[in-house]
Amino acid sequence: MSLKIVRRLIPEWGTTYGPAGEGPFPAVMVFHGSEGAWSGWSHRNAVLLAAHGYLAFPFGYSKGGNAWNAGSIENVSLDRSLDAFRALRAFEAVGEKAAFYGVSRGAEHALLLTALMAEEGLDGLPDAVAVHSPPDVVCGAFDSKVYRDAGDPGWQPWDPGERAWSWRGSSENLLPTKQIEIERYDGPIFLSHGSADRVWSVDMTKRLEARLLAHGRKPEVHIYEGQDHIPTSAAENLHHENLLTFLDRNLLAS
Repeated sequence: MSLKIVRRLIPEWGTTYGPAGEGPFPAVMVFHGSEGAWSGWSHRNAVLLAAHGYLAFPFGYSKGGNAWNAGSIENVSLDRSLDAFRALRAFEAVGEKAAFYGVSRGAEHALLLTALMAEEGLDGLPDAVAVHSPPDVVCGAFDSKVYRDAGDPGWQPWDPGERAWSWRGSSENLLPTKQIEIERYDGPIFLSHGSADRVWSVDMTKRLEARLLAHGRKPEVHIYEGQDHIPTSAAENLHHENLLTFLDRNLLAS
């Protein structure tokens, strides 16, 4: 029996999941959330994308962590993320087009990196950007070792006093609560959110949509009624149908 999905290693960066065969394939760089690189969620998402014809790269950017600890998102170098994306684009099995897909803190990562690349006029911008449950502003650092469950006294999804990201060796322009200027990017954007999300309010996606529309952009937006930060099985199936339709339209079209 031959495998339908195979792993391919990008040297020095990590594994990918994609269809069997020589390719090349359209690529998607997958950004995990605060669950960290070790939890398997981003690999799960990568396998789903691979099953539909994409070479997916679950990029592990969180610091520390292991199979029992998510690690932290603190002073994460977005320059390193850019280098990883360039390595993906240059990978032998990747075709001409590559996109970003991020969920939660990974959505923030994808939007922020895209905005910074666009601000500097860099070549090789993602050909499409898809995010689920994104914040509309830069958030503070996250450390799983001090995380508490929602509802516990002192609960907060991130620490406003610590910096999550750095760019060009500094975090001074990435202070918590600064707007993510994704309107600088003129490519296709997919935004989705659960209307009952208790971690990132759906108002964040609505503000992103409004700002993009005000700048002449036309994002594709999906609000999943009654869904929390982690959707139900049926809602996630719908989300994946919407996501794949968006990616097919923007990465497979000649």
